[in-house]
Amino acid sequence: MKKEVIEKRAFNPKESISRAKVARTSLPMWKLVSEGNEYTWTSKLERVSIIRRGIPYASIDVISKRINLPVKEVLHIFGLPQTTYNKKRREHSLLNGRDSEIILLLTELVDFGVAVFNNEEDKFQRWMKKQNLSLGGNTPEGLLDSITGIQEVKNCLNRIEYGNFA
Repeated sequence: MKKEVIEKRAFNPKESISRAKVARTSLPMWKLVSEGNEYTWTSKLERVSIIRRGIPYASIDVISKRINLPVKEVLHIFGLPQTTYNKKRREHSLLNGRDSEIILLLTELVDFGVAVFNNEEDKFQRWMKKQNLSLGGNTPEGLLDSITGIQEVKNCLNRIEYGNFA
């Protein structure tokens, strides 16, 4: 048998820096547009900054359309009565931190899900409504009412992306 000789290369800081620059420019960028305001973020720290400032109640409508659920069902996720939502939306109020975070996480989830399904939004929407064994027999959209549930759906999409359907 032949033994392959693996040549060790010396660490090259310039090469490392150029790889890091390429990686930095290829970071995912998420965007949410609500009430004429555009919220963009590429990192968790930028997301935290947006959460602390808050996003408008109108963003519930935006995410409702993105995840293909009626506003009434989305309001159930947030535990908001329709009348409160209507009043806060008219007043152009901002969501609290938890609700802002869920909106931003759902935005990231939808973008990731559509990418996993090769930009075929219809396929992603159908997958969201089907029971899934790896989610304990729940539908993905049935788990969107908590941050942990959203993360589990994202983990499931990650497994699909890498070919592990279980």
